[in-house]
Amino acid sequence: MQGFILRGRFGGIFLGLFLFLVSACSMQKPDNWIDSSKSNETRQPQSNTAQRQSPSEKEPVRVDYLTALADIVTPEIYIYKEKRRLYVIQSNVMVREYPIGLGFRPVGDKETDGDGRTPEGDFYINQKAPLNRFSKALVLNYPDRQHAERALFAGVLSRPEFKEIVSAVDGKAAPPISTKLGGALYIHAGGAHKDWTQGSISLYDSDMDELFKIASTGTAVHIRP
Repeated sequence: MQGFILRGRFGGIFLGLFLFLVSACSMQKPDNWIDSSKSNETRQPQSNTAQRQSPSEKEPVRVDYLTALADIVTPEIYIYKEKRRLYVIQSNVMVREYPIGLGFRPVGDKETDGDGRTPEGDFYINQKAPLNRFSKALVLNYPDRQHAERALFAGVLSRPEFKEIVSAVDGKAAPPISTKLGGALYIHAGGAHKDWTQGSISLYDSDMDELFKIASTGTAVHIRP
């Protein structure tokens, strides 16, 4: 009888300890689940924020060659020499593409008059005019300040010639064409079948007719290698 009582007491003690441990474990589970859910709630907005930031990056250029000429009102011209292509882009949409011919030594930036290279850089159209050989031409503001500064440091330009070019650039006037840098950089007709100009950009006649309607004085022209 006494052994039974002892066993009952010990059994009660063990049963109490077992129930306590089960209760303690069950008390921890909700806390862990809440912490986990809170952690997810904390991380989730960060992930969403990252996703919201992605569209802020510049979107790829779209293509729409069917855009009417009358709707091309704020164009920019991009010329890629290696590709032999001229692209007209408006509001991140490529609206026209033309094959081109370059100077007879197309690789590299222009350094001196007669080197046969097409200049590289950021220019703009400062005049729309006919040439002796072609009925339409877009005149670019070459030489610009960047080419003039490089030529001055290289000893190609004199100080007075440099000042003359910079003065024309600042006044948005046609740069002088009598220096060793040359000038009279055009986009004109005559054919895009080969590189044959003195440094200008040449298009097929029909393409030049269309580009002449699209471009205006002040239109940006970016020439890349």
